[in-house]
Amino acid sequence: MDLDLRVVIVLAPIAVAASWAAFNIGAAALRQLQSFLNREA
Repeated sequence: MDLDLRVVIVLAPIAVAASWAAFNIGAAALRQLQSFLNREA
C-alpha cells in the first residue's frame, strides 16, 4: 500500500499545526493546573 505524496503534502501542515496548538494549549493547561494545586495547598 503506497501512500500518495499529495496526501502527505496536504496532511503534513495540518499535523504540524495541530501538534503546535496542542503543545501551546498543553503548556498553558499545565501552568493553570500547577497554580490551582499551589493555591489549594
